Amino acid sequence: MLVAHRIRLDPNNVQATYFARAAGTARFTYNWALNEWRKQYEACKTDPTLTKPSEAALRRLLNSIKREQFPWMLDVTKNAPQMAIMQLGRAFENFFAGRARYPRFRRKGRDDRFTLTNDQFQVEGRRIRIPKLGWVRMRETLRFAGRIVSASVARIAHHWYASITVDTSDPPVPPAENQGAVGVDLGVKALATLSTGESFEGPKALRTLLIRLRRLSRGLSRKVQGSRNRAKAKLKLAKLHARIANIRRNSLHQLSTSITRRFHTIGIEDLNVKGMLGNRHLARAIANMGFFELRRQLEYKAAWRGGKVLLADRWFPSSKLCSGCGYRLDELGLDVRHWTCPGCGASHDRDVNAATNLRNLAVSSTASACGGEVAGRARERRVKPAPVKQESNRKVNYG
Repeated sequence: MLVAHRIRLDPNNVQATYFARAAGTARFTYNWALNEWRKQYEACKTDPTLTKPSEAALRRLLNSIKREQFPWMLDVTKNAPQMAIMQLGRAFENFFAGRARYPRFRRKGRDDRFTLTNDQFQVEGRRIRIPKLGWVRMRETLRFAGRIVSASVARIAHHWYASITVDTSDPPVPPAENQGAVGVDLGVKALATLSTGESFEGPKALRTLLIRLRRLSRGLSRKVQGSRNRAKAKLKLAKLHARIANIRRNSLHQLSTSITRRFHTIGIEDLNVKGMLGNRHLARAIANMGFFELRRQLEYKAAWRGGKVLLADRWFPSSKLCSGCGYRLDELGLDVRHWTCPGCGASHDRDVNAATNLRNLAVSSTASACGGEVAGRARERRVKPAPVKQESNRKVNYG
């Protein structure tokens, strides 16, 4: 199982400068390789005898010319340019397989990162050894035991982080308590409502800090391009964006940890978040909640604990279906939070009823499963081992 632990680094000025140079080298190499890929691909259209571009060919080409054309690349680790080209190769593989869009050029300030292979760095306690730099202090020790696979050093606002991927044989957390199955209904007013009746409000950090965010954005737009004052204003805005993201991420980690720790089977909806963001009245509130991130965390944390997540069909009428008798309403507006079933007369809270229907669907799908294939209108989410971010050390507040 591959797990990743993101640890904040504590570099001095010399080390931070090295990180910036290595990230700039990786960014330049990625953009150079993408431009070369495009030119070689266009040349192949006119001359079929030419070889199509590939990751390996671009790496060989860079190694043959970098000492003459880009000698400053030798001042940082060799992994910075080489891994950037390998990442471009994977980006094109995903594009041709239909899993991603066409690769875009990386930008300074947004894509400040570089990757190291396991033979190029060493972790010892609360420090990490970077090639051509030496030991750099870390804010905490590596949580997972196993074979270290790789590390990615990235800058977020004014802080540098190392995401260390470890191949471990044992799950990093104990099994779930197995309190049965639970349905999780996601919403804007309440981030998540469980079939048990529990409701968890989202932090809504963006709405709380929106006035300050607008003020800093206006201040940045008024600064002269290339001035030091603009750089200061840009950093302040980046810090605020990072703070909003951290508040949201911490809340989602606490909630997903609480749910997966207690329940073995979890039923959620397969929401079309991209389509929901097309509603200009609710787009900001939906984006502020982080629906897909919560689903992603539930999936890999449930896999860690031996549980499973079942996704209801996107068109499953969880809110309009009576959880008691199965009566289905024809219409149910978003402003209706409580309704009475015409069939059995039961009074329903909209969110709790939807969560209950999701739990019932998950239970029935699990019971009717045969040979690992889930029947019905729900499907089991099979999570392959993949690098994931780990929640903070703060105590879980939910549950």
